[in-house]
Amino acid sequence: AVRHLEKGRVVIFAAGTGNPYFTTDTAATLRASEMSCEALFKGTQVDGVYDSDPKKNPDARRYDRISYDQVLQKHLKVMDASAIALARDNGLPIIVFSLDEPDGLAGIVQGRGRFTVVERG
Repeated sequence: AVRHLEKGRVVIFAAGTGNPYFTTDTAATLRASEMSCEALFKGTQVDGVYDSDPKKNPDARRYDRISYDQVLQKHLKVMDASAIALARDNGLPIIVFSLDEPDGLAGIVQGRGRFTVVERG
């Protein structure tokens, strides 16, 4: 993976750590931190981070940007708290986007579409 990254290639990690109590979100954050990645992309069923579940609340507000600490303080259901804290401690931005985004991941990487950036506040 390191060699591919050094050559400017995109590397996609898939799988968990194989340890109990650690989600795939934590595994992804751990691997991204270990590899000194520039960002972690989190594909979900919604197009970003909301103040409440947009599928249950039509008035839910989407954030364009939000800090790690706000996500943790507001108990927003982006990723588990361990993953958010690990990303915060390593300065790893998290880009949350919908897997149904019209341009897909390629559009999100190019800054097109709807997404939320979780980063230092």
